[in-house]
Amino acid sequence: MQTRNPFLDEFAKAVESAVGVAQAAGEEARTAFRAQAERWAAELDLVRRDEFDALKTRLEAEIASLRAELASMAQSADKVRPADDAG
Repeated sequence: MQTRNPFLDEFAKAVESAVGVAQAAGEEARTAFRAQAERWAAELDLVRRDEFDALKTRLEAEIASLRAELASMAQSADKVRPADDAG
């Protein structure tokens, strides 16, 4: 036989309410922290990851192009240079 205790019912409701308030406060704190972190990042003029990756890709392509051009110039110089430098 199970009896209903009003005190325990009210206590359970209070605890449930407190848990809900704590969860809401946690979400609010998380949101406030994110907003503050975004403000600090904006003040520091930090670059976003996608912008960094795009610039990195572009610079890698430019380096590869310059290396190819340098290799081409070295091959051309080898063709112009005399075979025997002892002269």
